[in-house]
Amino acid sequence: MSSDNIAHHKQFKYCTTRLQYRQGRELKAVKVYTVANESLHLLCFGVPKINLHNELKHSFRRFGELCHVRNVTQELLDQGAELEAFTEVFWIKFKKIFNARKAKKFLDAKEFYGGILHISYAPEYETVEELREKLNHRMAEVQYRLKVNDKQCKMMKTEENGEDK
Repeated sequence: MSSDNIAHHKQFKYCTTRLQYRQGRELKAVKVYTVANESLHLLCFGVPKINLHNELKHSFRRFGELCHVRNVTQELLDQGAELEAFTEVFWIKFKKIFNARKAKKFLDAKEFYGGILHISYAPEYETVEELREKLNHRMAEVQYRLKVNDKQCKMMKTEENGEDK
């Protein structure tokens, strides 16, 4: 992994220029994810360096079954990543992508033993087979949604035609 692959893990500043009605209750960093960006693999930055491996594992296990949790701090430092002092980085892999999405949503920017977690997707850890499976799964989801939407559209048209008579 080169330093270019690490760049997408940098944390964005919160967006303060959104219109008031679109702002929501909490400030958010606006970032768009494509199917290829989302991943079963997460990198968790900002974990205090006080041997919290089991506690972190327990926190992530609440969102679904894990494949593994591994400390990758030294690997990232060797690749030239700039990390916050006295913190560690963990690589977490979930069995299902839905669980990874949920964990990212609920744990990103949350306090954890005195540190603020930053969680990002890590598609660079995916194998070709995992990527293929992810894209096939997404294609099946889209086909299913199209079928459901088509049925709803047909039902609405029949209801409109029935009311006109």
